[in-house]
Order: sequence, then C-alpha cells, then structure tokens
Amino acid sequence: MFMLKLAMRWLMGVLLILIGIRHFTHPGFFVKLMPPYLPWHLALVYLSGVAEILLGAMLLVPRIRPYAAWGIIALLIAVFPANVHMAMHPELYPNLSPTLLYLRLPFQGVLIAWAWWFTR
Repeated sequence: MFMLKLAMRWLMGVLLILIGIRHFTHPGFFVKLMPPYLPWHLALVYLSGVAEILLGAMLLVPRIRPYAAWGIIALLIAVFPANVHMAMHPELYPNLSPTLLYLRLPFQGVLIAWAWWFTR
C-alpha cells in the first residue's frame, strides 16, 4: 500500500506541475475557459498556474505534503464554480463536448478525494 500511495502522490504532483506549466505555455486555452463574471482572466490563469506548480512540487516533499494536499483541495474547490459555469453554458465552449463538461463535475470530487488521501 505504501508504494501505491507513493506512486499516486508522485503522479498527482507531476501532473499538477505539468498542467501548471501549460498555464504559461498555452495561456490562451485557459483564458477561453474563464467564466465572464471573473475579472483579470490572464492574471488568474497565471496565478492558478503558479499555484498548481507550487502545490504539485510541495506534494513531493514529505514534511509539507499535508499542507500541499489541503492547498490542492482548496484550489479544486475554488475552480469548481467555473466548471459548473462551463457545464451550464456549453455554447461558450464549442470545442469541448458538453458531456465532457458535465463529467468534469463529479471528477472534481475524485480529485479532491485523491488529494485528501495525502493529508494523512
């Protein structure tokens, strides 16, 4: 079980780092996903990218892993309203399948549970 948890922690950490980097290499993609009611789209894309990179890296450091996990949970909760907005307005995202937009909602719970596993 220890090796599985270690592998899953590394997987989550590396994925967060890679997705965070994409916020800087492909910011336009993420800006298009931002709901119109939020201000400063590009700044928020960069801020969330920094958060993902930092939290992903922190997750790989055993001493601060629980703090990183709680930070990841907070980040996932913070972006959930934007995911709901996307699912409720699929016409704004014609390049994304409406089914995919709805499937992201329960998947957010899976990601939160995955991060919660590392709080202990």
